[in-house]
Amino acid sequence: MKTRRNMHYGWRLLVMAALVSAFVVILIDHPMFAQDNILKVVPAGQRSIATLADLNDAFVDIAKDVKPTVVTVSTEKTLTVPVNPFGGGNLFDFFFGPGQGRQQQPQERQYHQQGLGSGVIVASDGVILTNNHVVDGADSIYVRTFEGRKYLAKVVGTDPKTDIAVLRIDAKDLPRIAIGNSDSLRVGEMVMAVGSPMSEELAYTVTQGIVSATGRSNVGLATYEDFIQTDAAINPGNSGGPLVNMNGELVGLNAAIISRSGGFQGIGFAVPSNMAVHIMDMLLTTGKVTRGWLGVSIQDVNQQIANAMKLPEQTGALVGDVVSDSPAEKAGLKAGDLILTLNGDKIKDASELRNEVASTAPGTKVTFGILRDGKNMTIEVMLGEMPAEMAAAGSGGIQKDLGFSVQTLTPALADQYGIDKKMSGVIVTGIDQGSNAYRQGLREGDLIEEFDQQKVETAQKFYAMAALKKPGDTILLRVFRQGSRFYLAFSL
Repeated sequence: MKTRRNMHYGWRLLVMAALVSAFVVILIDHPMFAQDNILKVVPAGQRSIATLADLNDAFVDIAKDVKPTVVTVSTEKTLTVPVNPFGGGNLFDFFFGPGQGRQQQPQERQYHQQGLGSGVIVASDGVILTNNHVVDGADSIYVRTFEGRKYLAKVVGTDPKTDIAVLRIDAKDLPRIAIGNSDSLRVGEMVMAVGSPMSEELAYTVTQGIVSATGRSNVGLATYEDFIQTDAAINPGNSGGPLVNMNGELVGLNAAIISRSGGFQGIGFAVPSNMAVHIMDMLLTTGKVTRGWLGVSIQDVNQQIANAMKLPEQTGALVGDVVSDSPAEKAGLKAGDLILTLNGDKIKDASELRNEVASTAPGTKVTFGILRDGKNMTIEVMLGEMPAEMAAAGSGGIQKDLGFSVQTLTPALADQYGIDKKMSGVIVTGIDQGSNAYRQGLREGDLIEEFDQQKVETAQKFYAMAALKKPGDTILLRVFRQGSRFYLAFSL
């Protein structure tokens, strides 16, 4: 019996050793960084794991080496709010009407709102990566290092569309993290998250889990989404901290959680390191983010569209509209084209195509494999640069403000939502049930024909008009639903 137990124990050790030794991710020595003070973590594939103690030591060593590269980011912003709950009057005015009591001027008071997040040092001269939402709107930003030193941080640049921010502190010879290749991540691979959850007193908390999924999009957190999903415990305050692989390399920036309680529930998201570093490079070298532009509105292929178009599978990105005088129009792309490949690589959905085009430099020639009228063909397009107004706003941010998304009405969408194909307008393809538009009666499947009494036939025109609105403005829509038309108004 004792021999059997020993054999069983030995087999368990061999399985654990095989699992850990499998987690080898390619190291990327980013060319813009010198080799000084880079982490010297022994890669998982080079470790000898013979016992459970060896496995435990591997985790301990990675945590020990990564923590000095992690920082706590503290922010402060000043808010001005009214202090009189009766709108600037007094109790007599409240009960008996304006002007009936003693007059007093509306009073305001300033409050200092403090925020907490995390970051990771990526260059020994003080360059730090974090999330945009950690520092957005802050009047002052401070960074505390692992040694306890506090620095005033300056914002090098931010990109709300990917939720990335680059900070710099006046410091030298800082320990920096190694950059990993997030494209090499595999579902099931072990990862660690490091940060300051909940409070500064809990700084440098280390949690461990696996990669639950990659390529997550349509989460509603950013315009360009390609999130790593992990079950490593992430809580408020972890944002901007590193997600590392078993080589101790940065593979993601922890960005958000999905939670019904506000706490950890096993679903966390991280921005891939490849995307974060690409954005960081542009911010450091040019001070801005430049994106490739095709000039189309696209949508995913659902089962109804696949059936209507007689497609063998739900894949690719369906072109709903083509912007006038855009690179797409000049190259001959048309509404109804199904984009299946980009430079020979298969396109899974609209989000993947949007991310690939945006991350490609303007002026680059790309080749699309498309399906048009049942025939496969290729089209070469010279990508342009995303117009400034689109780069500043973008439909993703506008969708978040509106609380719903629209697509140009196409024959496929008309079939899907039971609308006459001869009609025109934009169809509501998704809506937040907590939005003002939903509370006023707008629903998925509604056809919007007018925006503020102006006819809208394309999603581009709709979003362009919406982008001119400010918070608090009212929008008037003319809506068609199930054979009848009505007006609907809501405020942003």
